[in-house]
Amino acid sequence: MTRTHPHGTSESAPTGTPANAGQQDDTFVQEWRQWHRAHEQALADPHGFLAVTGLHWLTGQPQRFAGVPGQWQTGPDGVVVDLAGGEEITIDGRAVTGRYGFGPIEERGGVTVGIDGGVLEVARRGGHDILRPRHPDNPLRTAFRGTPAYPPSVRWVLSGRYVPFESPRPTTVGAAVEGLQHVYDAPGRVEFAVDGVPLSLTAFNGRSPGSLLVLFTDATSGVTTYAANRSLAVDAPDERGTVTVDFNRATNLPCAYTDFATCPLPPAENRLSVAIEAGEKIPYERLAAGDPAQPSPAPTTGRKS
Repeated sequence: MTRTHPHGTSESAPTGTPANAGQQDDTFVQEWRQWHRAHEQALADPHGFLAVTGLHWLTGQPQRFAGVPGQWQTGPDGVVVDLAGGEEITIDGRAVTGRYGFGPIEERGGVTVGIDGGVLEVARRGGHDILRPRHPDNPLRTAFRGTPAYPPSVRWVLSGRYVPFESPRPTTVGAAVEGLQHVYDAPGRVEFAVDGVPLSLTAFNGRSPGSLLVLFTDATSGVTTYAANRSLAVDAPDERGTVTVDFNRATNLPCAYTDFATCPLPPAENRLSVAIEAGEKIPYERLAAGDPAQPSPAPTTGRKS
């Protein structure tokens, strides 16, 4: 992940005051609804995470998987597929037959190839090469009816402070798949307060330069919100290190919806004791199944230790 640039810090401690307390309620609610609608549309993309139909772990032994063309294996030279007569995959719009080597895939990287009826993600997660087929007609996707969430409230739009570490700290966290680990560089922490209680969250690098991502649990986790984790994107700090922490935009990770995800868990220090009654709640799909959504063990056969 791209390292963020160090930022200055504010001299005053975060107060927990809503960052946009003067904003008109109608505008605030409308903007949140538009954001959440776009977030759900991305989740329900024809080849998004709701379309994933399986999670397959590659080993040094050739294997076939239901609904996936070819015989797959991995090793020091990366992922290799052997396609039998009549089988093909599509890479960059080109039909591929026979034997094809993907080469080593970097951690958290991946390649998407075309297969009959959908796409196939060839990726590396937690030091292991995996396959994830995605089909638009997957029932989880076609039956998706949105994600319940707390009503948006300016109470949960907080002013905070970003405190950079002297250098990014490699941080090992667990995963939604039991026994798997992820390592991220943490460039700093975000400090804020809720009802006068000072709190902080270790932050990872976000999607855009300078932005941040925090993973957390709180007192609502496993009660009204997903038990394992939620995520929150934080815009880049200003020149004084000031950030806005808008918990209304706390979202579920893919593992809240499907067991075929390898999502990271929050670092231990990001388990908040307060109840963050904002953002997305437990998905309807988990509620219907009566699933507490705790990490489940991964297959161990052929897995590296």
